[in-house]
Amino acid sequence: MPPKRKHVTKSKYTADRQIPGAFEGETITRRRFMTGGAHLGGAVATMAIVLPAAGFAFGPVFEKVDQPWNPVGPPDDFPDDTYVPAVVTLINDIGQGGKTTVYLRKRNPEIDTEPADEYNQWIALSTRCMHLGCPVRFVEASGRFICPCHGGVYGFRGEVTGGPPVRPLDRFYTRLKNGQVEVGPRYSVNSELDRFSPRDPGEPLDGVGQYLYPSRPTIRKGPNQ
Repeated sequence: MPPKRKHVTKSKYTADRQIPGAFEGETITRRRFMTGGAHLGGAVATMAIVLPAAGFAFGPVFEKVDQPWNPVGPPDDFPDDTYVPAVVTLINDIGQGGKTTVYLRKRNPEIDTEPADEYNQWIALSTRCMHLGCPVRFVEASGRFICPCHGGVYGFRGEVTGGPPVRPLDRFYTRLKNGQVEVGPRYSVNSELDRFSPRDPGEPLDGVGQYLYPSRPTIRKGPNQ
């Protein structure tokens, strides 16, 4: 029978264990505490940077958007051969920051070939370029929308005719109520002017784009979405 091995108790001092960087009187417990404290401090510092950045990046995904219906004028104020600018409120209770300008006209069956319904008897186009979100301007002489930032050009219906935009200008639901044309929630369209839940600039909706860039889960859908 082999002899029993004698149990040897290891020293609690780092110097006795020849641990690199050890100094006299330092124990294993003290070193572990200091190492753990350094790791914890590093983790706290990292989270202090990462959490605000993550909140800024992903917060809008879960931000509920509840856009009101805005009366903008009687039907006769909006012809079918040009656009009239109108200011509408996108978000209540934040002052001028919650407002935007839309371009509005009456639907023209000879131009607007997409199916008609009660929410598009007036065509309301967003002034937000679908490249990077710069404001576009309607040039009546050419019947086009021009983005001054990167040369985006849109046709009379808001379709892309030149430059880098990835899809047509966004639109807004419209309706007639109490003798006033009202502008409601925003929606996005693809090159065929099919309706989709709102997307951000730079997100295409043709082909696989509609699946690669889904809408925000908490965004308010339109009346027939």
